[in-house]
Amino acid sequence: MDVMIGIDPHKASHTAVAVGDAGVELARLQLRSGRHQLERLLAWAEPFPQRRWAIEGAEGLGFLLAQQLVAADQAVLDVPATLAARTRLLGSGRSNKNDPNDALSVAVTALRHGDLRIVQPAGSCELLRLLAKRHRDLSNQRTRLVSRLHALAVELSPGGIAKRLNSTDAGKFLATVTPCDPVAQLRKDLIAEIATDIASLEAQIKRSERRIRDAVRASGTTLTDVFGIGPIIAAMLIGNTGDIARFTNRDRFAAYNGTAPTEFSSGGRVAHRVSQRGNRTLNHALHLAAVSQLRHPGSAGRSYYERRLADGKTGKEAIRALKRQLSNITYRHLVNDAIR
Repeated sequence: MDVMIGIDPHKASHTAVAVGDAGVELARLQLRSGRHQLERLLAWAEPFPQRRWAIEGAEGLGFLLAQQLVAADQAVLDVPATLAARTRLLGSGRSNKNDPNDALSVAVTALRHGDLRIVQPAGSCELLRLLAKRHRDLSNQRTRLVSRLHALAVELSPGGIAKRLNSTDAGKFLATVTPCDPVAQLRKDLIAEIATDIASLEAQIKRSERRIRDAVRASGTTLTDVFGIGPIIAAMLIGNTGDIARFTNRDRFAAYNGTAPTEFSSGGRVAHRVSQRGNRTLNHALHLAAVSQLRHPGSAGRSYYERRLADGKTGKEAIRALKRQLSNITYRHLVNDAIR
């Protein structure tokens, strides 16, 4: 008998429920996470030789456990949390929110849906995703510090620093300021400290850019041949897409990255709205590539954007159409890279 084992993973514990073909619970296990979690799970699952595993959020809290099972030659499926929650809420008997019911809904969802992602060993895609996320975190942290420094500068001197700021600009600004009271002196000291933090972040960002550039070059991708897609955007696209083979066509890829509009129809009226679904990091990367193309009048993206405007599209509609075009181009390059 084929058995599906659903797992509801958490930081401190995991709950596993084994179900048969009919969705009937066969066994249950709750264990603390730790160095022996894999051995305990495999020993518990020995009575079910024909088994598959389904983990909720195999790219989130369940990432380590999923990778451990894959390394042990186990078949593992990734079940989205929203899909498992829908199964639990629509179930007739166990709609209460608790770990055993969550694990059961994960297993039942995996039984009923045949197109779930099969978890693969972490490789170059995961490496690029981590590098891109680290770079984005550093950039966001620098933006917060720069905003704080601008706010302090305005309180210390009329007009503050009226330009895009880096650590050397802060030093030049401080040289022109003479505090007249202890509060102003403290603001000056804080600006100096923040400028030091910004300088440190700028050095980390440069190292991050070099690491991403080397990793993208080593991957052999052709995405960087597309105008507007540099190493950082390429790392975001490859890392957050994963195995491109799980998308059977470019339309499914567009639905996943949020560039395909969603239908919103009722009573015979057919309408489409901007999709807020999908991977928002992928959507953000495509938006950055689109904006980069729009800034260059001679680019293919700018020409496409102007044609859409001539067809009567608004500016926002034309940008959305350009993002969809970039999604199709990205899909084609990723497929060709995988074949090559």
